[in-house]
Amino acid sequence: MTTLLESTSRSLHHIALDKQREGRVPGLFAGVARGGSLVWGEGVGQARVGAEPAPGPDDQFLIASNTKTFVAVMVMQLRDEGRLSLDDLLGDHVPEVSHPLTVRQCLSHVSGMAREPLGDVWETLENPTAKELRRDFDDVERVLKPHHHWHYSNVVYAMLGQLVEVLDQRPWTESLATRLLTPLGMTRTSNGFDSGPHVQGYYVPAYDDVPREEPVMDLRGLAPCGGLASTANDLATWSAFVADPGDLLSADTLEEMCQPQILLTPESWNAAMGLGFFLVRKGDRTYVGHTGGMPGHITGVFTHRESGTGGIALMNNSAPVPPDVFAIELADLVADHDPLEPEPWQPGTSVPEEFRGLLGRWFSEGQPFVFWVEQGELRARVDKPAAAKLAPSRFAKVEEDVYRDIAGRERGEILRVTRNADGSVPKLNWATYLFTREPIAFGEHLR
Repeated sequence: MTTLLESTSRSLHHIALDKQREGRVPGLFAGVARGGSLVWGEGVGQARVGAEPAPGPDDQFLIASNTKTFVAVMVMQLRDEGRLSLDDLLGDHVPEVSHPLTVRQCLSHVSGMAREPLGDVWETLENPTAKELRRDFDDVERVLKPHHHWHYSNVVYAMLGQLVEVLDQRPWTESLATRLLTPLGMTRTSNGFDSGPHVQGYYVPAYDDVPREEPVMDLRGLAPCGGLASTANDLATWSAFVADPGDLLSADTLEEMCQPQILLTPESWNAAMGLGFFLVRKGDRTYVGHTGGMPGHITGVFTHRESGTGGIALMNNSAPVPPDVFAIELADLVADHDPLEPEPWQPGTSVPEEFRGLLGRWFSEGQPFVFWVEQGELRARVDKPAAAKLAPSRFAKVEEDVYRDIAGRERGEILRVTRNADGSVPKLNWATYLFTREPIAFGEHLR
C-alpha cells in the first residue's frame, strides 16, 4: 500500500498511535490519499472490542456530517444545470419553507437558523421523517440574523436534501448514487451501514476505561445532513474528487465552493466556511474538507487540493481527539516530507504575434508588473519576489486588443491594449488602471 519514504510512514504510524492513545479510541483507521488511492493507511486498536482485528481500509465507519459535502456538491451540480441559483430562496423550490433563506446561506451555515429540528432529538434519538421535517420547518427558530455569524445547522442541510429531491424528482439517495457514487466507483458508501464489514461505535467514559457500545441512530429525514457510512478506500476517492472533480463538476464550481464565505474562527482567522466545505489553514496550505460525529463515530477528511494530498481520520469513540486536526496532521506531514514531484518544464511552440508588444515590464500605481507568454497564453503578475508564490493573472481574448483576466489578481476584469499606428503599444488599461513602460505619478501623463 505504501509508496512513501520509510521515515514518513514511520512518522505517520506514530501519529496514529499517539492519537489512538490520547483519544482512548478502541479502534481507528488513519490514511493518506493521493490520486484516488491510499498511499498509506493503518488501523490501530480493534474494530470491535474483543478478539477482532484493527479497522481496515474497507471497514465502514459512520462519516456523519461529511455527508454534507456530498449534498453540497449535488446542489452545485443542479446550479450548473440551470435548475437553481444560489441567490434563490429555499422556499422557491421547497414550498413548505417560508423562512427567507437563500441557497447560498444554507450551504455556508450563515442562514441564522437553529441547529436542530423541533424536539430534543439528541436526547430522544428520535428524528423526524422527511414529511415531518418539511411540515415543521417553518416552526424552527431563526436564532440569528443572516451572515452575522457562522452558525452550524443540521436541519438546514436536511432541507437541502429535500431541495435535491424536489428538483431531481427522486429520493436524495438515488440522486447521490447516480450523480456521484456510481460514477466515482464509491461502492462502499451508503446511507447507513451496508451489509459489508463495519466497526462498532463506542463511548469511553472519562473516569474508567471500559467502552460502552453506542446505538446506531436512524436519522430518517435528517439523513442528508449526516447519514452516510463509508470506508477509507472510498474516502480516498472522494478526496481525489475534491482535488480534481473531473467531468462530474466544473473545476471552476469546485473552486467556487472553496472560496471563504465567513470565518469560523474570527479570533485566529485560520478557518473559514465555503459552500459546503470547511477551509482550514495550516502554515502555507489550505485544507478543504469536513468533520463528522455520530454516537461512537468521529471522522474527518481534509484535502490539500494543490498537491492532491488528503488526510483521513476514522475513529470509533464518541469523544476522541479532534478529527480535523488529526486528518490535517497526517496530510501535512506527507506534503512536507513526501511532496509530489513537479512536472518538468515544457517549452512552448510559438508566441502569438498580438502579444509581442505586450511582453516585459510595465508600471502602474508606481508598482512594477511583468507580462509574459506561457504555452501560448498571456500572463501577468506584480514583479516582486513576494508575488512569485501567487497564481498569475491569465488572459482570454474577448476581441481584438481586449482580454479578460480569468485568474489571479483581477479576475473578471478587462485588459485593453492601445496601439500606435505602427502597431507599437504605448499603454495598457487593466481594470481601468493605466500601465506604462516607465513609472509615472498619477496624472503625470495629463500634464
